[in-house]
Amino acid sequence: MKIALIGYGKMGHAIEEIAIQRKHSIELKISIDNTEDNTVDNISNADVAIEFTGPDSAFDNINKCFEAGVPVVSGSTGWLNRYEEAVWNCKAQNGALLYASNFSIGVNIFFEVNKKLAQLMASQREYNVTIEETHHTQKKDAPSGTAITLTEQILAVSPFKKQWVNKETNKASDLQIISKRIDPAAGTHRIRYHSPTDDIEIIHTAHNRSGFALGAVLAAEFIYGQRGVFTMSDVLGL
Repeated sequence: MKIALIGYGKMGHAIEEIAIQRKHSIELKISIDNTEDNTVDNISNADVAIEFTGPDSAFDNINKCFEAGVPVVSGSTGWLNRYEEAVWNCKAQNGALLYASNFSIGVNIFFEVNKKLAQLMASQREYNVTIEETHHTQKKDAPSGTAITLTEQILAVSPFKKQWVNKETNKASDLQIISKRIDPAAGTHRIRYHSPTDDIEIIHTAHNRSGFALGAVLAAEFIYGQRGVFTMSDVLGL
């Protein structure tokens, strides 16, 4: 499988290493040093594109992949205000899109655990839930896309929490996300339910980027030759 890497930073390098180990080839590498090569024609030479850039460029990059007729896996965060538009464009152009806020297999299992715990706690008014996420200082967005996904899963079932805030709050209807940026943290997400009598916590801690990279390559293998909109739940059968 020929892969176009749109975004060739630390994550792109990790994906390249895993992809080559799995006998794939890298057809195109786009970084800040060769943005002029990020064209529909160049992308069209690949079988699948893996897009890890930033909130300002992700949407346009994804649309280029649709124009090129190349399935795209995107892990960029901070652009989801345009996600539904991307889905519409994908379907209109008979393309393929797989977006995930986190490609780690462990994190996607963690998502399922979070949903189940949130359902169990939905009737327990004495417990207050908070989320804490810790990443390296180079991470551009806060809160993390993973933290937002976890939060939205809780808000979907909680009768007590109405919105999330990325600051300290005493408002009972706010779900607080605490963001910390500490080097060299690869990523930790902690869900804590606190009551006067006890705490319940679930935690996922990444040790390095290889788990994210492997998940992205597995997603690319899954979406190759497909049409439609998918998630990591489709890849992992969750």
